[in-house]
Amino acid sequence: MALKFPETPVQNPGQIGDTSASTKNKSLPVVSIKKVAEISGVSIATVSRCINDPGKVKEKTRLKVQEAIIKTGYSPNTLAQNFRRGKTNMIMVVLPSVGDPFFTNVMKGIRTVAKANGYTIMINETQFNTMNADEIGAMMVSRQADGLILLASMSPFGTEILSERSHRALPIVIGCETISNELAAFPSVHIDNVAAAREATDYLISQGHKRVAFVSGPDTSLLTKDREFGYRASMKAAHLQIENGWIEDGGMTIAGAVKATRKLLNHPHRPTAIFCANDEMAIGCIHEIKQEGLRVPDDISVMGFDDTRYAEMTDPPLTTIFQPAEEIGERTFYRLLKAIEGNEENEGEPEIIPHKLIVRKSVGRSAV
Repeated sequence: MALKFPETPVQNPGQIGDTSASTKNKSLPVVSIKKVAEISGVSIATVSRCINDPGKVKEKTRLKVQEAIIKTGYSPNTLAQNFRRGKTNMIMVVLPSVGDPFFTNVMKGIRTVAKANGYTIMINETQFNTMNADEIGAMMVSRQADGLILLASMSPFGTEILSERSHRALPIVIGCETISNELAAFPSVHIDNVAAAREATDYLISQGHKRVAFVSGPDTSLLTKDREFGYRASMKAAHLQIENGWIEDGGMTIAGAVKATRKLLNHPHRPTAIFCANDEMAIGCIHEIKQEGLRVPDDISVMGFDDTRYAEMTDPPLTTIFQPAEEIGERTFYRLLKAIEGNEENEGEPEIIPHKLIVRKSVGRSAV
């Protein structure tokens, strides 16, 4: 019977994406194997056997060591273990938010393939902030996992640590996010966000809308910027002007979209349609429009992006862009397996997954 350690999701202070004030500027004390041995009353060698070869240790001793490990929060030295075993069967996934419906579905696809191939998933969430390059670099060097899936934005100041291929020690695949020039050498799986946003905006324009606003996400997100680029390209192609104040940052959250929508509704040239960079913001947008006594889509049309499980349940049902989240998760993990096994032939080529415009009732013809 092997020792059991906490399963996913793992969110220990000091890991990638931890932005809490309490852990930002100070590190937690490291518990040594010697301390575990002292508390459990056995030798260091016995603790090591309990971790690496528990079948050779008496149950009574094993339980004492396990209790000491839990009490101290000791984490085995993964670097030393990796030298002995060659792999961890652990994959790290970095994502913006575990509560985001879209990423929940991406993770479902990742877990399906991971389980089928004997891998465990360890999660770090960034809370829509960019990742800490020092932390991700430490992981690459120490091999705390066999591979890394990035579903979150990487800070422009931290891409160098990943783009130095000659020093790379950890297979990396980027999912969902658009790839910057610095990260172009890494395999990636995503939809064409520019083309999808153009199609969404084109549809709004086809319904007679000339005053189309855009609720975006953080400036650090390449994904959001590509969707904004697609929106701008569509407006330009239709010879439609984008007024100052028609592009608002909604932070990719419902609360952020409520504030952004409030600003748009108070704009001197109020838009007749609002395109949101994800469904969650579209839900916040619809809520705020109704709070102001307006109707969707009679007074203002709303377009979303992602086609999450809530899109069809909004009032009215949300017109949005569908991207196959589970398939993206599955394909991302398959690409990572190839990278781990050294079988990735087209490593730097992105795998583009088709998107689809889903027309429901939140978009109507413009009355203006």
